[in-house]
Amino acid sequence: MRFLARRLGALVLLLIGITIVSFVLTQAVPGDPALANLGQNPTPEAIQAFHEKYGLDDPLPQQYLTYMGHLLQGDLGTSQQTHQSVTHDLSVSIPATAELALFSIILSAIVGIALGVLAALRRDTAVDAGVRVVTLAGISLPMFWFGLLALYLFFFKWGILPGGGRMSPTVAPPPDVTGLDTVDALLAGDLKGFWDAFEHLIMPGLVLTAYNVSLIARYTRSAVLEVLHADYVRAARAKGLPEHTVITRYILRGALPSIVTVLGLVFASVLAGAVLVENIFSWPGIGQYAYKSAVSLDLPAIMGVSIFIALVYVIINLIVDLLYAAIDPRVRLS
Repeated sequence: MRFLARRLGALVLLLIGITIVSFVLTQAVPGDPALANLGQNPTPEAIQAFHEKYGLDDPLPQQYLTYMGHLLQGDLGTSQQTHQSVTHDLSVSIPATAELALFSIILSAIVGIALGVLAALRRDTAVDAGVRVVTLAGISLPMFWFGLLALYLFFFKWGILPGGGRMSPTVAPPPDVTGLDTVDALLAGDLKGFWDAFEHLIMPGLVLTAYNVSLIARYTRSAVLEVLHADYVRAARAKGLPEHTVITRYILRGALPSIVTVLGLVFASVLAGAVLVENIFSWPGIGQYAYKSAVSLDLPAIMGVSIFIALVYVIINLIVDLLYAAIDPRVRLS
């Protein structure tokens, strides 16, 4: 509990620092938000009214204090592109990205850990070499290239998967319970809606998975190799335990801290870095919202997205630290 209290206190200070950095960097971006939002050749009166409405003529310290005062009340400001509260926009965008991220992370963890363990157990064989070549390609090739290739093959050329969006226009969306279309369709007993939402999820999910699987597999292989010849593993084999028991209860248990670390970072990066994939597949998530906000110099929206992404990273790192103690007794003792 003392550890958790210290981390939560550090979390608050870290978030305050992040708001300062985000605010300063946002204000340093060249260009006038009024010109980006009012279209071509706005009148000086319209520009002045825009500045007054959003407080853009106030001194920067006053703008920051005003923003923090609203933030402490849960108000992230009003988006200059949608003219709705940033909190509302994020509540619509976050579930879409969360659905994509959960699909990608679950699939990546299963496949990546399996490939990493297999490569480590078959070290310096053809299987190991094949896994390393495939994972190197998955990390090296650009994600947008994977996305465009998948869109061309599976949608344009073969027509076996839908091209974009979360659901087909001809399918009624399920009642909004969790914000995850696949889950909400199942809760409503709508199998047709579930299958349509799942089909739309496959292509962008697999594109994100291609990179994540490669990263997880390489980290898992390295972590397993570190513990593969440890004394406790040799002792387990000397006792005559079945190989699957040695792998799951001894080797994987020892390698789990490193694997959990990379899983946490991958999950946070998927939530924060799905900009290219969401734009390629017209997925209305946080990445697409961040891109549109940046293009239109929507300062409140950019700040809102920055704070959300920072919060995700901080919370994920806190969860990873707590998982260390659950996995490794030595962490609890320390």
